[in-house]
Amino acid sequence: MQKVYGPYDLSAQPDATWEPGNAGGHRGRYLWTDAFGIINFVTLSQAKSIQGPAYLHLARQLANTVHEVLGREREPSGSQARLPGATDEAPLRGGLRIGKLGASGPDGDGMYHHYLTLWMYALDVLARATGETRWIVLAIQLAQSIHPRFMVERRGEESMVWKISIDMRRILVGSKGHLDDVTGFVVYRMLRGTARRFGTHGDDVLTPEIEQYARIMEHGDISLSGDPLDLGMGLWVAHFDRDAAWSRELSSQALDIAQRRFLAAAAKPLTAASHLHRLAFREFGACLGIKCYEKGLEPLKEGVKTVLDIWKSKMTEDEAYEDEDLRPINLVMYAAALIPGDLEGVAQILYLEVLGTTDLCHHACYHPR
Repeated sequence: MQKVYGPYDLSAQPDATWEPGNAGGHRGRYLWTDAFGIINFVTLSQAKSIQGPAYLHLARQLANTVHEVLGREREPSGSQARLPGATDEAPLRGGLRIGKLGASGPDGDGMYHHYLTLWMYALDVLARATGETRWIVLAIQLAQSIHPRFMVERRGEESMVWKISIDMRRILVGSKGHLDDVTGFVVYRMLRGTARRFGTHGDDVLTPEIEQYARIMEHGDISLSGDPLDLGMGLWVAHFDRDAAWSRELSSQALDIAQRRFLAAAAKPLTAASHLHRLAFREFGACLGIKCYEKGLEPLKEGVKTVLDIWKSKMTEDEAYEDEDLRPINLVMYAAALIPGDLEGVAQILYLEVLGTTDLCHHACYHPR
């Protein structure tokens, strides 16, 4: 984490002037990388309790910085207006940019649904760790703002698109992400549960959106692409509600891919040629998903350890082996794969909400690790 976001002095009192390091995106911010950055800082705050307040301060500062950069337009530094629809009082009402280096083109800036839901999850983690309501208020503000912009109708049925423009007015990629509806369904329920706990919103907040995700899931196919990151995030989202039919289907596919394809291929030693086409962060995504799911998976966890050991020297020692733009995302996801921590942290909240319990104040709200 220090290689990406440092230097920071954990022995000193929290310093409000600390600015997070370059996460590899536009103006130094990349939404996916920074979401994992927040989750990792919160995990560290729990693992090192004496230094907890300092780590939570770093997480707060990172969240504020992302909102100030990716919640604004791409104009030269110093003149960025907030994204359309956002205000100083509601800074996420205009969504959040991905943080792509290019402004346009096939891999240009815009908004991805799966990046936005991961950011909402990170804000939810931060709210529960700090006890500060503003983070869940911002997460729900973002959820309500972006949701209708990704919704479309295909052949008379509700569906979604994968990528929209910075102003949320144009569709950039019209296909639906494999996990976008499932992840939205799970994360929005988490947000609703946390909001109920804090009493920031009515009990039905996000219910229309959750119901729409459920309808899309009901008439759609749950399928994974075989990409390591896809299977890892599939297992991650499935572990929050293991008994649901969609979760059993998703985890069955993901575990089959992990056993038959991913671990066998990823356990091969890195060579000068192979690491050029093996994307480390995707393999780490698979590893953290397996670790989060983990129930009865001892042989798979041994395979995960092998994969992480293979990458260890590249992550901790070799500064020059890879594209500098990928280094931040590789490092934060490597850290998360080593200790998933708060990626496992809200199973109890979701479980209690499934049972219809709305008073969560007397229950542990995140994983004790």
